[in-house]
Amino acid sequence: MGLLYALESIRTPVLDKIMSVITLLGGELFFMVIAVAVFWCVSKREGYYLMIVGFFGTVINQFLKILCCVPRPWVKDPGFTIVESARAEATGYSFPSGHTQNAVATYGGMARYTNKTWLRVLLIVLTVLVAFSRMYLGVHTPLDVGVSFVVAAALVMLVYPLMEEADRRPAVLTRTIAVMAVCSGLFVGYLYLRGDTGATAEDTANYVSALENAWKLTGATLGMLIANIADRKYVRFETQAVWWAQLIKLAVGFGLLLAIRAGLKAPLIALLGGSAAIAGGVRYLLVVLFAGCVWPLTFWWFGRLGRR
Repeated sequence: MGLLYALESIRTPVLDKIMSVITLLGGELFFMVIAVAVFWCVSKREGYYLMIVGFFGTVINQFLKILCCVPRPWVKDPGFTIVESARAEATGYSFPSGHTQNAVATYGGMARYTNKTWLRVLLIVLTVLVAFSRMYLGVHTPLDVGVSFVVAAALVMLVYPLMEEADRRPAVLTRTIAVMAVCSGLFVGYLYLRGDTGATAEDTANYVSALENAWKLTGATLGMLIANIADRKYVRFETQAVWWAQLIKLAVGFGLLLAIRAGLKAPLIALLGGSAAIAGGVRYLLVVLFAGCVWPLTFWWFGRLGRR
C-alpha cells in the first residue's frame, strides 16, 4: 500500500483524466476490437494468437481471483481513496489485475508478432502504461499488477511456438483451442462445486461476477473452436481487400457484432429463466460464432471490390 499512497499524493485532475483514458486500453472492449480487427483484416493466425493468449490468460486470471479472494485496496484499507472514474470497471476481487492481463495479451502479443522495432517498443510502452495506470488509479496493488503481467507475458511467449507449429499442422491450433474450452468448462464446474462461500454481500457479488465471467469464457472458447473447425473445412475466408473495403468490412461487422452482444442480453436472460450467467455464455458463443465464421462468409465480396 506504500506505493499506492505515494501515487495518491501526486494525483492531479489532469493526470487522473490521462490515466483514466490509458486504463481503458486494457479493457475487454479494446481487446475485442483489436483482436477481431487483426483476425478479419490482417492475419487469421495472428488473430487466433491474440485470442488464445487473451482467453487463456483470462481463465487463469479469473480462477486466481476467486481462489485467493484478495480485496480491493480501498476495501483492505478504508483510509485509502481511489480515482472515482475507475470504480465502475473495478469489479470482482483485486488479485490479479484483469486490465493488465488484457494489455499484455493484446499489445504484448502484437509486439511478439511484429518485426518492426519501433512498433514493438511503442506496444511495450503502452502495455507498461496500462499496468501503471491501474496502480495510479488506486484499483490494484503492485502485486496484483506484477503477477498478472508475468503470467500474461509467459503465455505470450509459450503460445507463439504453437502458432508456428499450427502453420505446418492446422490441427494443433484446433487442439489448443479445445484445451482452452475444456479449461473454461472446468472453471465453471469448480465454481458450482465450490458454491458461494462468502461471508459478506461483497463476497457474494464477487462470486456471481466470477460465475458470469466463467460462463462467458466457456461460450467464447466453444465459439472459437466451432468457428475454427468451420473455417478449416468450409469457410476458408481470406483477409485481403483494398483499404476502403477493409474499412467498410470493419465498420459494418463491428456494428453488427456490438448489436448482437448488447441486443441478445435481455432476451437470452428471459429465455433461460433469469440465469444471467448461462445467458452470458450463450451470448458470447453467438458473438464469437458471428465473428469467426458468419461475417467472414462475406469477405469474398469485399475482396472482389478492390479488383473491380
